[in-house]
This record gives sequence, C-alpha cells and structure tokens, in this order.
Amino acid sequence: MTQIKRQQTVEEIQFAFKVTPVCGLIGPRQCGKTTTAKEIANQYPGIVHHFDLEDERDQNKMREPLLVLENLEGLIIIDEIHHAPDLFKSLRVLVDQKKNRKFLVLGSASQELLKQTSESLAGRITFVEMTPFHLKEINSAEQLHTRGGFPLSYLAESDDISVAWRKGYIKTFLERDIPSLGFQLSPQNLRRFWTMLAHYHGQIFNASEIGTSLGINYKTSQHYLDILESTFMVRRLTPWIANIKKRQVKAPKMYFTDSGLLHSLLGINNHDDLLGHPKLGASWEGFAMEQIIRTTKADKESCFYWSTQSGDELDLIILENGKMNGFEFKYSSKPSLTKSLHFALEDLMPASMTIIVPGDEEYLIHEKVRVCGLTKFCLG
Repeated sequence: MTQIKRQQTVEEIQFAFKVTPVCGLIGPRQCGKTTTAKEIANQYPGIVHHFDLEDERDQNKMREPLLVLENLEGLIIIDEIHHAPDLFKSLRVLVDQKKNRKFLVLGSASQELLKQTSESLAGRITFVEMTPFHLKEINSAEQLHTRGGFPLSYLAESDDISVAWRKGYIKTFLERDIPSLGFQLSPQNLRRFWTMLAHYHGQIFNASEIGTSLGINYKTSQHYLDILESTFMVRRLTPWIANIKKRQVKAPKMYFTDSGLLHSLLGINNHDDLLGHPKLGASWEGFAMEQIIRTTKADKESCFYWSTQSGDELDLIILENGKMNGFEFKYSSKPSLTKSLHFALEDLMPASMTIIVPGDEEYLIHEKVRVCGLTKFCLG
C-alpha cells in the first residue's frame, strides 16, 4: 500500500520542539500519528526511544516511569499516552531536570479531554492536532469525499475493502477505544446515538429531540455528543451572534469530521450511492468545510456559523487577524447569489465571501462574492 508522508504535520512537530520540550500529537485513532512519529524519529539526529502503551510490556515499564526514563537522552516517543494519564506528572519532573531530551507523546483524545492530567505540563507542552488526509496530501477529491481521509480507508484497493475497514473501525472505536478512555457506557447506546447523529449532520443540534427519539434524557444526549467531539469524531460549530435587530439562532450545529464515517453510518458504500442520496448536499457541506478549515489552519475558537430565525444563514465564518471571512458550500456547478447571502453581506459585512463548489474554477458572481472550486481553494 502507498504511504503518504504527512509533511505539514512533521513540520508542525519540529516547530513545536523549538517552543517546548514536549509535543503532544493528538488526533483520532488510525489517522497516521504513529507513522508520522516514525518519520520524526528517522529525521532526528540523536538517539530515539519508543514506548507503546498498548503493549503490555511497555505498560509494565511505565508503572515506574521515573526509573525507566530519567537516564534516557534524545527523543523519547510515548504512543497512546491516554492509557496512562498519570504519566504527565512524571514528565514534568523529567522535563525540569533540564537534560538533553525531547518527548513526543501521542494520544487519541482531545486536549480538552487530557486537560486535567496535562495541566502539570503547562508551559512545557505544545499540542499538535493531526487529522485524517486532506486535499493537500492526496490526488482525488472525489475519493476523499466518498471514503473519508483515514489512510487505510482512502488507500484501500476497492470500495468494498474501504467500507469493511470503516465498519471495523466503528466497532473497535465503540467497544475498545471508548472504554480505554475511561467512559463507562453501553456501546450499543452510543452506536444508536452516533447513527442518529448522522441524519442530523449539518443541522442544529437539539439534545432533547435526539434524546426523546432514543429514549434517553437531555443530559445523556449532551454527554454522548461531548464524547464524540472529544475523540475527534464530530465538530460542534458555534453560532456567531451579530449586533443586529434580527432574532438569531443560538444553538450549535453538528458535523462529522470524516465524511467516510458519515457515509458508513448512512449506508453509503460508493460514489454512485452518494450521488443518489438525499444527504449529498449536507455531506458535501461538511466535507468541504473540513477542508477549508484545515487549509486555513483555523482553530475551532475562530470558526462559527450564522443563522437567523427568519432563515438567513451563512455556513461558515472564519475570523482571521480581526477580519471575518464568510463561506457558503454548494454542490452545484452554477451556484446563485441567494437572498440569504445578500442579507449576510448586509448584516455581517465580511471582509470576503466565497461560495465553495466542486472542481477548480474561480470567478466573481458579485463584486463582493467569488465562486471557487474546493480543489482550487485548497491547492491554489
């Protein structure tokens, strides 16, 4: 199978080590963190030590981390660190010894989920978030949209193999990964919630409505969403509240971060299935949104959507250097300037407004609005 180097992530890690002695590489399981760590190790000029906390032998060693690590120098890689959150306390002691060493720790939980245990490393750790493949790293937007960006799904020899891999991933995530992160809940209930969520992709998240459908309460529904967000499975997009007289929607929107997993839960197995599915537009919106966010390197605190009670809306707002950039996503070759976009221009006064469509064309549709193909935007 072809191996695709994640050069952007490699460079982010190398820069992180210039800032702090510890780099936390976080992202969903099987997105390529271990492979990228090996690339960092190959380029490192000194000694490299590697520990995998899914290996029982390394788990046993880390019961006394100070004894094992304090005499080591060079690059120390610790994979699946979320299996031993108490290790962060020991890392602070080791870092403060000021010896010639760097720590690269890999985990499948978000910075927020690791926050309590990583607070002891404040000022000593830089987090780098790794995602599945994006358009800058591969050569087929259609395949990336259909199969998603997990390497073993995208690079599979056939659609059938890709589908089988994603089904296995979902099963393992629910039955093994969630318990390993300390969540005690029914895999069947979380699967039902996750599947229900697929039908809400791109819509306002209503915890009470989904909870009622599944026979669970509001708090449980909210808790399940928090779990999926903290394990990088979904993106919660918060609303932008403008200083205008119109009543605005204040609840978050929810998107799957990987289109391949969304398609698996919707029963979409190939591109032809996708083209005939009623969720095609919503699928494209979420897929294109993720590519734009990754291309612009926007953090989640800078990303919003805008919507009013009367139906005016804008799919994505990214704040950058004090400026507001607006994006609308249309699976169309001839998008029009809708009344909703006119209101967005008037009410929000963004610095730029872009309608993202499939392909690589680019042209103005209005003096303040351009149409741009997703490939064109991401690859230039």
